[in-house]
Amino acid sequence: MSVMKSLPVKALLLAGLTAGPVLAEDVTVSVWSRADKAGPLRPGNIVEAAETLNGMLSAAGSDKRVVVELIETSAKGFDADALDLLKAHSVGQGPDIAIAAHEWIGAFVEAGFAANLEDHITSNDALYGDIIPGLWNSVSYKGARYGVPQDSEVRMIFLNNDILRAMGKTDDFIATLPQKVDAGDFTMFDLCDLSAEAVSGGHAEFGLLHRPNVGPDFQMAMESFGVDIYNEEEAKLQMTRSGLEKFYGWLNYCVDKGALPGDMTSWTWASTHEAFRSGKALAKHHGIWNVGKQIKAFGIDATAEAYFDKLTWINAPAGEQGGSPANLSHPIAYVVADGAKADVSAMLVALASQHVPNTNHAVTTNHTPINYGQSAMPAFQKDGWALIAGIPLLEKAGYMPNHAKIGQFNALTYQGIQAVETGEMSAAEAAEFVIEELEAELGDDVIILD
Repeated sequence: MSVMKSLPVKALLLAGLTAGPVLAEDVTVSVWSRADKAGPLRPGNIVEAAETLNGMLSAAGSDKRVVVELIETSAKGFDADALDLLKAHSVGQGPDIAIAAHEWIGAFVEAGFAANLEDHITSNDALYGDIIPGLWNSVSYKGARYGVPQDSEVRMIFLNNDILRAMGKTDDFIATLPQKVDAGDFTMFDLCDLSAEAVSGGHAEFGLLHRPNVGPDFQMAMESFGVDIYNEEEAKLQMTRSGLEKFYGWLNYCVDKGALPGDMTSWTWASTHEAFRSGKALAKHHGIWNVGKQIKAFGIDATAEAYFDKLTWINAPAGEQGGSPANLSHPIAYVVADGAKADVSAMLVALASQHVPNTNHAVTTNHTPINYGQSAMPAFQKDGWALIAGIPLLEKAGYMPNHAKIGQFNALTYQGIQAVETGEMSAAEAAEFVIEELEAELGDDVIILD
């Protein structure tokens, strides 16, 4: 179903909620959301949107009202929550709106849950026209948009400027490093060399740190070596043996140089954070949500000037000179159920996605905005300087594939990371092992390119 083909705001108010048997009484719209203390405005903004819509209806002379019923789940993570939602949908108990990790949209479409929002979005340009264009890629499946990005984030490699200065690097070197990365003049191997120099010179105990467990961050690093893990036309995962071997070869290079701890995959998150926040490591690959705790740990003022004097951000550099750097964003999305209430649900999502409600969520949860104009709003100017600084990184951002088996895919590629870093396998052996496991476990869901 394609919703809202010819129902922009005025038409919805004058027709959609004032006629027809389905909307003869007040409309109750159910919203499915994890009980997430870290992001209460994800569902809260839908509740506020209903109040806004009801005010618009009243102004239009309608006595109809929209009521939001919140379904809060106890799922520990977005993957478990998505599986619970699919189970509920299969027995006719699915919600009208779901708040979900974007990579589940493909599974929602195939299950018949998610409505095609293309016509709704194009018919309401006044409500969606300022959304950062690249974010739409995160909610697209087989050429159509089946969701609206609710928030966004960026990942980066943090570098400790004090360690760089202790190594003899000039302020000009530090200031221009992000530009060199984006131009393809500073590569992933240069990053390892720089990190190894910090360790060998006694300026840092550790060089470069990455997450110590399975997760999407490694996709960003693989992309630097030309690994594109999704075939959009066929809606399948994919892997290139040669690209994977290059990525694993880079990890091996970093360990051999002393830039990357060989036991990194056995660390805990606590030890990983502590190593960087205590000034023991030159660089750490993670995300923008770290900023607040970094400020506290380093004991610096919560200002852009103080923060960026202490730390520098870069994208994942290109794998070779002249190549393209990479980033990764992982938006949470609003998904509208394909059903009788799709029109009303879609309008609630549209209103919840406007600058003020989205800013209220973003600045309180350290998420980058979904609309360009949010960066000029007082709340962002006052408390969101780090988020504003992250917006340019979104230009290089890719997204996890909207495929239900991306979790398995990531787990298998992580096995190769462990094998290479611990010296159990060479890069070529690890790439061959992972390719075989991908074919065995994912079957027709994965394409092997070479």
